[in-house]
Amino acid sequence: MCSVLQTDAGGIRRTGFSLGSNSGDRLAFLERACDHLARLFGDLRLSQVYETEPVDCPPGSPAFLNACAEVATDMPPVEILRHCAEIEKALGRARTGVAGEARTCDIDLIYSGDLCMETPRLTLPHPRATQRRFVLQPLCDIDPALILPGQTATVQELLSRLPESPAVTPFDL
Repeated sequence: MCSVLQTDAGGIRRTGFSLGSNSGDRLAFLERACDHLARLFGDLRLSQVYETEPVDCPPGSPAFLNACAEVATDMPPVEILRHCAEIEKALGRARTGVAGEARTCDIDLIYSGDLCMETPRLTLPHPRATQRRFVLQPLCDIDPALILPGQTATVQELLSRLPESPAVTPFDL
């Protein structure tokens, strides 16, 4: 069950992010993104890092490193999204308008408590999270019993329903 976001909605919510990088020093970009998030929100729950085949990217795109992070916050999701864009920009992400282009850092807001919203800039929960192994696998590291808003199955159950490809493999740090 989703609760519709109210303008005066408050309270601490578990809020999850998917992090990715497929350009430059991928691991360093993920670490720096986590540092930014920790400065902004405090403690992070972090997944393992995974190397993943590119999804919906131009042919020949390099592999990604992906991870998930979870924080506890009462910050409104639209403000969180603004901070994510600022962090991406600080880490050198340039948006040229090419769909799926290589990026130093990508931070997607996946969920914020049980909130559901759809605006031109933000949809919660993330509309493709349940279809992406590179999101669900690291979310399972954080909480395999997590049920995303609007779902009845856990992230572990959703992951078990996905095909094995594209591959998501643990990355040795």
